[in-house]
Amino acid sequence: MGAPANTAEAFATMTGRELLQAVIDGVLPPVGMGVTLGFALVEVGEGFAVFEGDTGPHLLNPAGAVHGGWALSLIDSATACAGHSLLPAGTGYATVETKGNLSRPILVDTGRVRCEGRVVNAGRQIISCEAVLRDTAGRVLAHGTSTLMVLPPRG
Repeated sequence: MGAPANTAEAFATMTGRELLQAVIDGVLPPVGMGVTLGFALVEVGEGFAVFEGDTGPHLLNPAGAVHGGWALSLIDSATACAGHSLLPAGTGYATVETKGNLSRPILVDTGRVRCEGRVVNAGRQIISCEAVLRDTAGRVLAHGTSTLMVLPPRG
């Protein structure tokens, strides 16, 4: 069997971890939101996902710092993909809640950041995850948690 023709086909035929690895490998296209916000999935494992992104002037709020929504988007993406990595083919999820704590300002020149998401507990219907966003010096910029609802297989 060859590579899936598109993301919908991949979702139906690949486990969550396989699908996410296909995005990293360039077999499937990156998610549009990550392209828009300047971050990408760079690593996936069993119950684990890592995103990296670069700050820039396009992310600034009126006060001149990177908007907190960018950090929260990284936390939501890393936790969601960590949870998705555990799901069988055709099984989806939806974020029920994501909460973030912004620990230090993220500035235009902060540069590359890394957000690591991990599954804390995976039940049949609910997956709980946590994530930490750090700068290249390892300082915590933000951290948070997400609750995911497992959706029944499509079809």
